[in-house]
Amino acid sequence: MKPKFLFVRIWQSPPIARSVAQMLTEAFPELEMEVIDLATIVKHRRMLMGLNLLSVIKDYGGDVLGKYKTLREAFWGTPYLFRRVKALMNELYANKVSDYKFSFQLQSLFDTSLAGIPNFVYTDHTLLENRRYPSFHPRKLYSDSWLKLEQTIYRNAARIFIRSANIQESLITDYDCPPSKTVCVYAGGNVSIMPSDDSLERYARKNILFVGVDWERKGGPALVEAFRQVLTVHPDAHLTIVGSTPSISLPNCHVVGYVPSNKLYSFYQEASLFCMPTRLEPFGAVFIEALGYRLPIVTSNVGATRDFVSHGENGYMLHPDDQQGLTQALLDLLGRPQRCQSFGAKGYALMQEKYTWPAVGAKIRQEVSKVVSIAT
Repeated sequence: MKPKFLFVRIWQSPPIARSVAQMLTEAFPELEMEVIDLATIVKHRRMLMGLNLLSVIKDYGGDVLGKYKTLREAFWGTPYLFRRVKALMNELYANKVSDYKFSFQLQSLFDTSLAGIPNFVYTDHTLLENRRYPSFHPRKLYSDSWLKLEQTIYRNAARIFIRSANIQESLITDYDCPPSKTVCVYAGGNVSIMPSDDSLERYARKNILFVGVDWERKGGPALVEAFRQVLTVHPDAHLTIVGSTPSISLPNCHVVGYVPSNKLYSFYQEASLFCMPTRLEPFGAVFIEALGYRLPIVTSNVGATRDFVSHGENGYMLHPDDQQGLTQALLDLLGRPQRCQSFGAKGYALMQEKYTWPAVGAKIRQEVSKVVSIAT
């Protein structure tokens, strides 16, 4: 029988949860992975659910009513639930730690470390990094009590794996984490990269692609206004919106809505450029997917986007409120298919170098091996 390790995630359905599970399986073939889905454990405990709803009212009731937080965000961010998850992990696994080489948790909403085995954290955010986004309202933050608990996640971790440089900086400057404990391993995309055309004809089609569910946060309204101006210069340009369903009355604007991740490839293949002028972005796997499909990128200079895009090399980055700059960037690329082609090639090379799951897995395995003997 193979030695085991624990993979702790909150939800099993998001594409990132499946991608990380596959990455870990391939990175540690000599170990058996046991998966823990925290949401399933929590939802099967009705009393815990009820008490946590009371905590939501006490801690964040005004924020939910004021629409600073969704009920879902508030539910998973109470100090009460943080402590209960920690207690549940100990109740369920503390007596079995000798069965596992280590634990590996996805995201940093809870401290799932267990005494006796190293815990590795892989995250795309910290609470305090949010303060650096121009559009972020302080009432969207979790409570000071939760912040103190968040710090225990990093204190109890053997290593903190992050997906972007800005989160590594936050861990060091905001949480006093030792630089040696934080390792930027990046991330892969959640969509399979299929062969794509890199001819000038593809980029001359003037097809702009947006992929995102959170329309407002991802900068959708700004893109629509920019596209309105684009049409006065390029009436043959097209905008395709995938993931969101805003009500838009503009020619050549196609609102697709939800598309399963295994069907997204055709939209990337047909696009000439990718634009998501996001206002807040912990990571954004869609950018990696766009790079993989050789698309130039137009986005905002916030969060992790500064790792993906080199301004004037593989795309353009603008301030979130620069509506004129956004319009000009789109016009520049739509009128220059050769530049699109060049940007797309450079973006693809970046993706191949840093943003594939095998590359991420290799870095994680290297770091885990410094702490744990994984030889069977």
